[in-house]
Amino acid sequence: MKRLLIALCLVVFASPLLKAQALSKEEITRAVDYLEKTRAGVIAATKDLSDSQWNFKSAPDRWSVAEVTEHIAAAEDMLMTMINDQVMKAPARTETTDVKTIDEFVLQALPDRTHKLKAPEPLIPTNRFHTPKDSLHHFKDSRAKTIAFLQATKDLREHAIDSPLGKKLDGYEWVLFIAAHSDRHTKQINEVKADPNFPKK
Repeated sequence: MKRLLIALCLVVFASPLLKAQALSKEEITRAVDYLEKTRAGVIAATKDLSDSQWNFKSAPDRWSVAEVTEHIAAAEDMLMTMINDQVMKAPARTETTDVKTIDEFVLQALPDRTHKLKAPEPLIPTNRFHTPKDSLHHFKDSRAKTIAFLQATKDLREHAIDSPLGKKLDGYEWVLFIAAHSDRHTKQINEVKADPNFPKK
């Protein structure tokens, strides 16, 4: 009987379906790498653009590179505020959850540009940072804070709230969401730049 109880405990604690888990070094490294990779993607996509290139629109109802960059920067702030004010104050998970599967879902679903999403009103571009370069600078500062938050916060798995993806996301998954969101919109920037009418300079 004693051996049976020990075996059952090992199964429970080895299962990926845990109510709350401390982040592993591998998980932290993976998220930091993705945050850094997607930051580099935004910077590369907007490098050396002229004013006409920043502000080109393929149609009146489409966003320019400047507007997409502003949206990325504003979204980073809004999502980090939500993580601090809502996610990290939400009750601990009460249900068992395959967090690894949800992690992968976030990383696959959000950057997928075949599914269009409407930006919430607070994230519609309004020239809040005044210039595209200021938007980019703000984004880089915010991303540094996101990375520092991830590295310093131990209980990201312990709290979860509903998301636009139709699943509850924990704090770690919301950080992945932030990186995936900038990945998604870097693709949008590159779509604008691929327009045949995009200014040569």
